[in-house]
Amino acid sequence: MNFKKALICNIEKLVGELKDETELKEILKRKFTKKEYKVFVASEEGQDFEQICELIDEKIDRVEELYKSAIKKINQEKIKKELVDL
Repeated sequence: MNFKKALICNIEKLVGELKDETELKEILKRKFTKKEYKVFVASEEGQDFEQICELIDEKIDRVEELYKSAIKKINQEKIKKELVDL
């Protein structure tokens, strides 16, 4: 999975250059809940929400909610600062 590409597509206002892949992965694992992380990664790998429902054993409404929550977290200034190399 290419975390840089996924984050660039989802961050609204990006200032600076993102860190390398391994650091991004560690930051996202630390900031997301386990299910948010699984939903974000699966969604960015191209799986649709029905497949993700089966993967994490949740209803589709809950999966959509988890994805929206993950995107909101990515766009928080505090987390964006951690993701960016200054």
